[in-house]
Amino acid sequence: MLENLKESFTEKLLLIIVIVWVILALVFGFTDLEISKAVVDDSSEWGIFGRDYGEVPGYALIAIALSTFLGSFNNNLNLQKIPAYISVIVGVLFIIFAGDETNLYTGWCLIIPLIFYVIITWNKDWKNYRTLAGIISLLAIINPLVLVQIIKLLWGRVRFRDLSLGFVDYTPWFLPQGITGNQSFPSGHTAMGWMFLPLLIIVKDRKNTDAVKILSSILILGWGLFVALSRIVVGAHYASDVLFSTGFAAVITILLYRKYYLNKK
Repeated sequence: MLENLKESFTEKLLLIIVIVWVILALVFGFTDLEISKAVVDDSSEWGIFGRDYGEVPGYALIAIALSTFLGSFNNNLNLQKIPAYISVIVGVLFIIFAGDETNLYTGWCLIIPLIFYVIITWNKDWKNYRTLAGIISLLAIINPLVLVQIIKLLWGRVRFRDLSLGFVDYTPWFLPQGITGNQSFPSGHTAMGWMFLPLLIIVKDRKNTDAVKILSSILILGWGLFVALSRIVVGAHYASDVLFSTGFAAVITILLYRKYYLNKK
């Protein structure tokens, strides 16, 4: 009975997300340019912060998820940690060969969270986290790595900050331009910002008044919105660009949750 209620809830949630997505897509299809004209400020400090570091936490989470998922197939608790050690080495290489501050921070954001995660889960069996880690890993592969990158390549939309004088080369999201070298639609940063969505699964069964659930929801949803809005503010993306990355992330997460949690035998 409880599982039926949860399945019904996810169906309704999925329907609501799709309806809102379609409505906003129609609206942004005719207002994207005006929205960007009104809000873009390439000197915005919070916009620049989102530009430089918006993807970094997502990389850290993906590294933890992949390390956990791969390590969970080993029965030895100590050997389970080997993928995490490899990821730490990758982080060190980022620092050594960092060409800019972004790569430097990416390196540290791989090393510190992974070391902390290994310490607090040292005596834990990573098999218990395999399903959630697998969902995060699949979301990373499906959305920012494959779906977003392929559409970017094929859509060829010019970013707002790269438009010519008079905005004559602006195109709405529903008119793909082919392979032009321009990659505005959809937003990769936004897709990475929403990588934390699957973590809501951890607190899904807590009461709505539970402080942990409230704080987790605020942080996870707030970070995703922050990264998305920061991309519009610096002129890197239009509202529709971040909308589609957000929609992809939400729908994929719900479908993966239904498949690996609700339909799990």
